[in-house]
Amino acid sequence: MNFVLTCLLLFALCSALPAAPPNFVWIIADDMSPDIGAYGLKDVSTTNLDRLAAEGRRYTRAYASAPVCSSSRSAFILGCYQTTTGLHPHDTEKPQPLPAPYQPLPELLRKAGWFVTNASAPVPATHQGRTPKVAKTHYNFAHDPAQMYDGNDWRKRKEGQPFFAQFQISEPHRPFPIPEQYDEAKLRAIQIPPSYPEHPLIRRDWYAYQRSVETVDQRVGLILDQLKDAGVLDNTVVMFFADHGRPMPWGKQWLSVEGLQVPLIVRGPKVDSGAVEQRLVSLIDLAPSVLQLAGQPIPPWMEGKAVLGGEFPQRDVLFAARDRCGDAMDRIRAVIGPEALLVQNFHPELSRLNWSSYKESSYPGMPLLRVLNQAGKLNALQTAWLAPEKREPLELYDLKADPLGVHNIAKDLKESAKVSALQAALDSWIQSSHDQGAQGDPSSEPPLAEIQKDKRLDYQRVWKTRLKTPEPTDAERVAWWEKSYGLPSDHPVP
Repeated sequence: MNFVLTCLLLFALCSALPAAPPNFVWIIADDMSPDIGAYGLKDVSTTNLDRLAAEGRRYTRAYASAPVCSSSRSAFILGCYQTTTGLHPHDTEKPQPLPAPYQPLPELLRKAGWFVTNASAPVPATHQGRTPKVAKTHYNFAHDPAQMYDGNDWRKRKEGQPFFAQFQISEPHRPFPIPEQYDEAKLRAIQIPPSYPEHPLIRRDWYAYQRSVETVDQRVGLILDQLKDAGVLDNTVVMFFADHGRPMPWGKQWLSVEGLQVPLIVRGPKVDSGAVEQRLVSLIDLAPSVLQLAGQPIPPWMEGKAVLGGEFPQRDVLFAARDRCGDAMDRIRAVIGPEALLVQNFHPELSRLNWSSYKESSYPGMPLLRVLNQAGKLNALQTAWLAPEKREPLELYDLKADPLGVHNIAKDLKESAKVSALQAALDSWIQSSHDQGAQGDPSSEPPLAEIQKDKRLDYQRVWKTRLKTPEPTDAERVAWWEKSYGLPSDHPVP
């Protein structure tokens, strides 16, 4: 009897002890849409991510708040829209300290006792030397890494100390490694969206992107092995996501499905295996979700909603914004509903060919689209996406009938009520959130003309190295890309 009473007493005492605080791991891919097997893509081998999804929860409607790195990263590390904080321009030239009361998630967790790190993800042996040793942050605010992070290795924490580790994966950001050979079956199987023309260069560029996604998967596997070998995987909330959509002409930098929708997979304690969440989620929801799971207060200035550790937030829409991207000035806003995406172009006089030195240096599709358009080789849909002269002020996409979001139906009279309702929601958000993009760049930034001059010089240096001329024609650039991708020299450009 005494033995039984002792066991019961010990059980009661153990039950009364507080549970160990969870660890958190963010695995962040750079420029990636939900292009993995778990999301239905059969053209790639992503066994580690597929396993992560099978052991956790897969979110089918997760979106970035911006379709470009620094703006999106500045938003999700703070848990609020970049337009609210004035961190909306991509690649801020002169970052300023965060104003009160904003604090990034790593600082909040560090103050609460978590060991906080940021590291480049481990790389497969076949990729040694390709990955930067310094882990990416790319925030649009000035920060001291020594104040934000305890280092780059979570394993150096004190015994028993909970940790928050970020792993940055540089893939599939351009430049993609050019394949030495092509699997013809995989090359043919790639489903190119109808907004792109069927062309060998487009198809090989997409093939290289998908192989880069497979590298992401390999690096995720190494991270999971590291956590498992240390015996902490089952007490760790692992979140895999990308900072925005894929780096293709109508993806990155645009408020399109391709530019905004991202993979989001969460595995950890109390997360059901094989679960699928179809409700709307924004990347700015991740910071408050971590704080809620950590038992920490969520600051009132955070605009994201906790989607873990409690009741799922009820909301009908999410928002996204695009402002200056490098040397390409623009202002675009979007509202995303369960079945529709509305995009407002504040500068419809600007075409989608609004000059971007980064894209013109890195994307073979940019000069190719112009060459094909001049040769009359694009269909009506592809020409509409090219928008060589100007864009429509409003774009509406029916995500139920058109999940890729490529057919603009904003002018359809049957959709007028939907357009009005979504426009009202967007206008209300712009006003209530004090959208700072209306004023353009912060006053601390250099004049746009100066930024554009510097970026153009970068572009010219790239092409002078490649083709011995700083301003090659579109046809010359396409020919260079075709040669780089191993297409025969007699292959006709169109």
